[in-house]
Amino acid sequence: MRLAAEGADVALVDISDSDVTAAEVAASGSRTLAIRADVSSETDVQSAVEQALSAFGRIDILVNNAAMTAPPRPFDQIGPAEWRRMMDVNTLGPYMLSRATVPPMRTLKRGRIINIVSATFHQGVPFLLHYVSSKGAMIGFTRALARELGNDNITVNAIAPGFTLTERIARQTERVEAFRRDNMRALSIKRDEVPEDIAGAASFLASDDSSFITGQTIIIDGGWAMI
Repeated sequence: MRLAAEGADVALVDISDSDVTAAEVAASGSRTLAIRADVSSETDVQSAVEQALSAFGRIDILVNNAAMTAPPRPFDQIGPAEWRRMMDVNTLGPYMLSRATVPPMRTLKRGRIINIVSATFHQGVPFLLHYVSSKGAMIGFTRALARELGNDNITVNAIAPGFTLTERIARQTERVEAFRRDNMRALSIKRDEVPEDIAGAASFLASDDSSFITGQTIIIDGGWAMI
């Protein structure tokens, strides 16, 4: 929503229906496109990128935000199939989307790739081993790809949010309240993190103001992990 409010046309790629979000984006005055796709499917990813190029003629910014998580539990209770699915969505998906969008960015001689990772990696949060590992992998991905694409004037950066109180999470009152209390004790800034906290960083990394910043991870977690 923040990027749309600042004038960006937006293609929303989601495995579920994103028509409601697309309508909200369109209400801001930006052109929008809702695409149903599984980011772990090469065919779906290629189709999504082709649809975006057909609709808008160019791709300047890629935000790799699609991800999955799972209920906390000890690592030895995570099966190989669940581990693979986590990695397919959280690491293979961003790789394929980046691979598909870099060529049109190279044509423009400019681009921004923003990977949404997680402060759980820096915090060493237990009982989410496959999720935390996937997000740590994406931090390495961010750094290595930034080295490769610098000469193309394409920056690659990451945002690592902490526990974020979205509308969906806020509705899960019983499950969330205890975690919120525990989380708050670790924060330097004693309030809930909200999506708007992340949107400002994404806007900055998408803008010309960040043109000499690449390979970096901005941790937005209220001062829990200080790196």
